Amino acid sequence: MGKKSKRNSGPRFGSERAEKLARREAERELAATAVTRPFAGIAAECDLVAMREFVPSATAVLPLRDPARSVTVATVLPGAVAALVREVGDDPEGFVGVQVQVYSDDLGGDLAASIAWAQTAEAGESLQAAQPGDETPALADLIDPDAQLDITVHQNFDWWIPEGVEPAADVAATVQHANEAIMPSARVQGDGVVAAWWVDAGEKAHIRWVRPEDEDELMLALARVHATGDLHLGEGSRFAGSFRTQGLLVPVFDLDREKHPDEWAPGLIALARRLEEALAVDAPLTSAERRARDGLRGRQVTLVR
Repeated sequence: MGKKSKRNSGPRFGSERAEKLARREAERELAATAVTRPFAGIAAECDLVAMREFVPSATAVLPLRDPARSVTVATVLPGAVAALVREVGDDPEGFVGVQVQVYSDDLGGDLAASIAWAQTAEAGESLQAAQPGDETPALADLIDPDAQLDITVHQNFDWWIPEGVEPAADVAATVQHANEAIMPSARVQGDGVVAAWWVDAGEKAHIRWVRPEDEDELMLALARVHATGDLHLGEGSRFAGSFRTQGLLVPVFDLDREKHPDEWAPGLIALARRLEEALAVDAPLTSAERRARDGLRGRQVTLVR
């Protein structure tokens, strides 16, 4: 009598393990086709990345090439929809969100499709998910690529409800719940400082600084500065690590939460100058700088969409 064949040891179809494996495979396929820097070529790239990844509540009127209708970019819209249009006075105004429930492998294309939709949709309409295609204009064809954003940081989501509108009970409850969960945040500005975002996370405050440089070049500069002991924002600050997202590197600093966000501006300006000098160095890393680089890499994580 022959030996019995071994049963297939793979996950059973429909099982929880099979579903997990399928999700991982889908994530790998998405990563393989995703646009690495979806907002590249846009001066506001770093702030758009920050608004998409970690800023709680902020808005900015977009510098449109066609200003016939105002369109505002927001961190998140009610229901995490891609876009909506509402009446403001006698004119329709568009809103597009970057923290959305459904997105493609090209976040820049998603944003462009949302803007194009918001420019022509009727007041009261909303777009659940952007659907960029071959006919979707490039983001740089819709907004001025050389313009920074004039960002308004909100400490709540009350702006979700138009002025003079009495919200339904469920809408009011949603806004209240979102307001209770939000963390205080601010955008710290200074000479040479763009996209430095402060947040009070409770036990600690942090600054996340989205940088525009090539990741590898910035890591070398950070290592050079770290090797001298100058990778900080002044007294009461500590370099905590960095994370990678949307093709950019984001250094993170732990802070004394008793200080006002603007008090960190001088430290950011000084560090910006040190990094600029380090980026200009064209020489191999010293042994001390290599050790610093290896230590920095050990504290680096990658955000997965």
